[in-house]
Amino acid sequence: MNDTKSRRSAGRPTVNDVARLAQCSPMTVSRVVNGGSGVREETRLAVEAAIKQLNYAPNRAARSLAGASQLRIALLYANPSASYLSELLIGCMDAATRLDAHLMVERCEPETDQSKMIARLVDSAVDGFLLPPPLCDDTALLARLRRAGTHAVLIGPGQAEAHHGVVMIDDYQAAYDMTKHILGLGHKRIGFIIGNPQQSASALRLAGFRDAMAESGATVDPALVQQGHFTYRSGLDAAMDMLALPSRPTAIFASNDDMAAGCVAAAHRNDLEVPHDLTVCGFDDTAFASNIWPELTTIRQPIRQMAETALDLLAQEIRAERASEKTRPRLATLDYELVRRESDAAPPQG
Repeated sequence: MNDTKSRRSAGRPTVNDVARLAQCSPMTVSRVVNGGSGVREETRLAVEAAIKQLNYAPNRAARSLAGASQLRIALLYANPSASYLSELLIGCMDAATRLDAHLMVERCEPETDQSKMIARLVDSAVDGFLLPPPLCDDTALLARLRRAGTHAVLIGPGQAEAHHGVVMIDDYQAAYDMTKHILGLGHKRIGFIIGNPQQSASALRLAGFRDAMAESGATVDPALVQQGHFTYRSGLDAAMDMLALPSRPTAIFASNDDMAAGCVAAAHRNDLEVPHDLTVCGFDDTAFASNIWPELTTIRQPIRQMAETALDLLAQEIRAERASEKTRPRLATLDYELVRRESDAAPPQG
């Protein structure tokens, strides 16, 4: 039995099957199916021949939407922070309403078959993808999107990316500024909790902390630099380890608010008062920061605005392509803000 018959017997042919037979990307198949421009005539003929050979039938509802002006955008997520995701989703929904875009939200965990997921979404006429952390640093996923020939904008990576649009803040400088703020309060023994090691922003925040400490002549005790994963539990565990040391820190800077909230809980478990006995600072300024007591001093990352900007950039790329205009991925760096609340103070005396 040949490959074509095998695919037919396995179920309805997909856009990925057509692309493989026509030797092009799934997005090119989608353009041909939906009457899009910018496809060479020989490629169009190859796609049409593959469609006929495989008896491929695209989703009618998706095809109808794709033929209209409305955009179809897939937001992929795998973030453990509910507060971060809430801010992100609100920004995406606001922008989707304004831009007349249909937003599809898809969970993409490590066990997800990314190739099948991308093929399924492209097959349903998705025009582009939004990738927040940690997916914005998933090199395998980014490579699969490139091979599919689809548009994508990354939200919150630590650096620019050659093939996709990026919306970010200066994570290094933000962490540097927060560390300087803590040092300015008089703290010398400062703990730091690193974020997810798979995310580029985590390394930049750690570098900003280390450089600010070094420039101020403060020593970084290796025991006070603990690995976290941007989760409440990892922050709690890291802080408990630090507070069990014979010489505990007088301040802890956590790489996100979820972990900072875990630090506050660890302080309470050790009968320490924040900020009188222990200063705790976070990063992101999600709802978590102002929904705990004491409210967190933190770096405000404009998550909602970043999501809106990302969808704007994605819409511009897609509509430029529909108009046969040349475009290339863009980088947008937004401002952050150090927000001071009740969780920081001068170190205890004596």
